Amino acid sequence: MSGQSADAVRPGAHAWTALWLLCFVYVLNFLDRQLLSILSKPIQDELGISDSQLGLIGGLYFAAFYCILAIPVGWLADRTNRSRVVALACGLWSAATAACGFAQSYPQLAVARMAVGVGEAGGVPPSYAIISDYFPPGKRGTALSLFNLGPPIGQALGIAFGASVAAAYSWRSAFIAIGIVGVATALIVWIFVKEPARGSLDASNGSAVDAGPKAGFWSTCRMFFTHPVLLRVSLACAATQFVTYGILNFTTLFLMREKGMTLQEVALYYALLIGVFISAGMFVSGRLIDFFAKRSKTAFAWIPATGLVLAIPLFIGFVWAPTWQMALLFLALPTGLNYFYLSPAVTLVQEEVRPDQRVLCGALLLLVMNLVGLGFGPTFVGFVSDYFKPTHPNNSLQLAFYALVPFYVLAVLLFMWLARALKRETAAGVRA
Repeated sequence: MSGQSADAVRPGAHAWTALWLLCFVYVLNFLDRQLLSILSKPIQDELGISDSQLGLIGGLYFAAFYCILAIPVGWLADRTNRSRVVALACGLWSAATAACGFAQSYPQLAVARMAVGVGEAGGVPPSYAIISDYFPPGKRGTALSLFNLGPPIGQALGIAFGASVAAAYSWRSAFIAIGIVGVATALIVWIFVKEPARGSLDASNGSAVDAGPKAGFWSTCRMFFTHPVLLRVSLACAATQFVTYGILNFTTLFLMREKGMTLQEVALYYALLIGVFISAGMFVSGRLIDFFAKRSKTAFAWIPATGLVLAIPLFIGFVWAPTWQMALLFLALPTGLNYFYLSPAVTLVQEEVRPDQRVLCGALLLLVMNLVGLGFGPTFVGFVSDYFKPTHPNNSLQLAFYALVPFYVLAVLLFMWLARALKRETAAGVRA
């Protein structure tokens, strides 16, 4: 890097353009993904599906394709043009989202949601790696936290747009409109997001690694699952996402069915809550990581753990609250604190591995945390709700949400386990 340290590099306009375009793709990624949960009430009313069926198509069915296909796509992206992979993936999942709007039955809707998962498999891991090659260490935590604003913005826009369109027209119109926007965005990414050199900003490498030998697929997989830090951060994130996706996929239905909110109220108040507080959680955690990780690498573990500990009593208050107004007050802070894990986890994985392993390792991280969290969190909540519905027809989702509390505790314990591995890794580095 011509003698210039990675920390001294100031990202140029092309880096920021790529970051904001990729962030917008991530907004669409989550907007498409969350439309199902946002529009769950009118979809249930028209297609006659149960909570458990809703949990399956929003959870396990979607995650099976999303997580597993992310691995070969990640391996391919590490060897090809990552920007083109993102553009093609965005076009595919957007077309599948539009197809959801034409579904006439539960099987048709399930197939369309699986196709959305196929497309989204190629969106996030390549974006992580592109951003890591545009922004040097010391600035990556902030850059990735800005990228990770995609989910809360997507969720907020999905709630506001999806609920408003459904109230004014139909739930089908929302899926079709968002699909069209996504296809147009894919074309813009194809044209304007340029492929950066791999590893050129990593001080330990000194130069880009595009011309060097590529890391093997199976050797990278073995390294990931035998590396104490990478394995533990994946498991801790998986337990966290079990909670966050379980909550996220059923909160709109919970607020409407058991707290008495209308679609118009959801479109305004819940959308604002999601947009403001998850965004704050993503950004604040990224800034905290850039500040504290320079002093102690264990910050990658204790920052998420602290957020979850603070969130638990507030989440219980949200589930207990007798009115939707009080429920939203209790939900605000844990909505942000629940997401203190994502920016630290992504930054840690990107900095632990070689530049030519970043997409695949990012995909492996998503495999573990999404297959467990996205795959089984909503599925668990849906099945528990259906289990209690015969005896507690008016508050079955409330009881299902209470059942998530032990998984909060499990996630905290796993992050503490990660802290031990980070401490040992730091000590070994000092001795060496």
